Amino acid sequence: MHPFFHRVAEHRATQYARATVQGWVRQPETLWRLIREQQPAQIILCAALGIGVGLLIVIMHSAVLVINQHVFNLGEGEHLSAATDISHQRIFFVPVIGGLILGGFLLVMKFLRPREIVDPIEANAIYGGRMSLTDSIRLFFSALISNASGVSIGMEAGYTQLGSGILSWVGRKLQLRREDLRVLVAAGAAAAIAATFNAPLAGAFYGFELVLGTYMISALPQVAVAALGAAICARIFTGGEVLFSLPLSITEIPPWNYPFFVLLGIASAMVGIITMKLVTRCERIWAKIPVPEWLHPAIGGALFAVIAMVFPQVLGSGQGAIDDHLQNHWPLIALIGLVVAKILASAISVGSGFRGGLFSSALLIGCLFGQIAGVLAGIVLPQSEGQLETFMLVGMGAVAASIVGAPVTMVLLILEMTGNFPTMTAVLLGVLIASAITRYAFGYSFSTWRFHLRGLRITGAHDIGWIRDLTVEKIMQSGTKTVLAETPLAEIQQNFPAGSIRRVVVIDVRDHYHGMIDIAELHSMPLDEIAKGHTARDIARHQDAFLLPYENIQQALEKFTTLKLEELPVLSSETNARVMGYLNEAYALRRYAQELESRNVALSDSATPVS
Repeated sequence: MHPFFHRVAEHRATQYARATVQGWVRQPETLWRLIREQQPAQIILCAALGIGVGLLIVIMHSAVLVINQHVFNLGEGEHLSAATDISHQRIFFVPVIGGLILGGFLLVMKFLRPREIVDPIEANAIYGGRMSLTDSIRLFFSALISNASGVSIGMEAGYTQLGSGILSWVGRKLQLRREDLRVLVAAGAAAAIAATFNAPLAGAFYGFELVLGTYMISALPQVAVAALGAAICARIFTGGEVLFSLPLSITEIPPWNYPFFVLLGIASAMVGIITMKLVTRCERIWAKIPVPEWLHPAIGGALFAVIAMVFPQVLGSGQGAIDDHLQNHWPLIALIGLVVAKILASAISVGSGFRGGLFSSALLIGCLFGQIAGVLAGIVLPQSEGQLETFMLVGMGAVAASIVGAPVTMVLLILEMTGNFPTMTAVLLGVLIASAITRYAFGYSFSTWRFHLRGLRITGAHDIGWIRDLTVEKIMQSGTKTVLAETPLAEIQQNFPAGSIRRVVVIDVRDHYHGMIDIAELHSMPLDEIAKGHTARDIARHQDAFLLPYENIQQALEKFTTLKLEELPVLSSETNARVMGYLNEAYALRRYAQELESRNVALSDSATPVS
């Protein structure tokens, strides 16, 4: 091609690209349609947002370390849970003062925004991925104050809340569909975990297992690139080294240790369940204390400080303590005391109102419990003495899987935090056993257990919000056949011949519900009974059998099953029992099946690459 024509072609291509970009900028709807309909655009969006979340987590994590160093007078780069020379005055007064600051902050926030904060799991399970960014920032700062106070919790809950809240906010601004918004929330949580632990694989599977509730091939690129972008960002600023270095290179697991790993998995499940129930017990105890709620964290900080004076390693999330125990082994009695102290300190911290999660605490509890198991195994079988680090890694993954509820995430997290492949078989064995026992014996992870205590029927992040949105009011039918309560039975027989209708609803002059009459039963009554002048009120039944407009379809189907009726009236409310319509069980089942089928089709469509 002649150079002149080549320059003309380049000029036209540049003009076309510039006009396209200007069109996107000038017409936001075009950009919205591109991101909504094209999966590659969503992947690019998640990658960019993942990098942003990763950078934000790095900055905030560094801020927490700096605060801890100044507040507790730590050395450069020293972790709070590994410090040994903190004065008792600081150990006591910092958690108490931090509790007072947190209590005041929560009191102000309760006045300004008096509502529960929706976390990523609840958002994806009920609200279709809709989260409040303001509330997410509020929870993050609550976790930041709590972590700065040195209590026995981590920042993971605050990080995941912030990451998911940011991506949910962006998705809502772009008016993404329900399924796409749920994927963005999972991607935000994945990015936060990946940046926190320098573990992109664990971060991605955290998003799938806990926040999305399922493994979706269609969501893999978005969640994975967000986790990868956040991890790369974290590695640029903090380095790519593993978090924990093992003193010895573990190259082989003796076969006689596997029965001990099975027992360790069983015991880890018990430890996880006890820890979760102890948190609930502490919350109930604090609820009974006759002091204002905003003072609860300060009282909890004082009790926590008493434990921390004896066992300083309960301070903070526990990352420094884990590294210290992987390098140095404690005597058995001291380990048992520290495990009990850490479990109690974590329960007091969360139960008294400090905000944060048990993610890091579960890792430390598991590490210590695994070390105890390794010491005991060495007593029973001396050949197991050289495998103490393996027992610690198995315990770390098993207890964390029991409490957090993400088995694959924990296996990958141990791998990425230590870089040791030979131990993965043992870790996988312990994690699977602990996770299975917790699921069948207890039924909840820590997050879903707290939903259960609040009365929410959530066992995971599976999307059940559409069930709540499909209310009786939306699917009820009109044209209810009614009769006044004072209508004679003979008149009802005349107006409704046998076989013409199954039931009629009895109402008063104000349209209030007074029960139902079975037409077949009415026509089978003796003629002398009919002639006595009885009215509809006399034979009306099922006065307590009705539906309310705000009840969802699942609740309606449960009532049909319990009452053993095929049709129920719909009343405006329990107090103002005006008949609005009726709902037939067969019709409700058909609508439920149609909605379920549409959800499956939507998932199938989202799994198909968009051209």
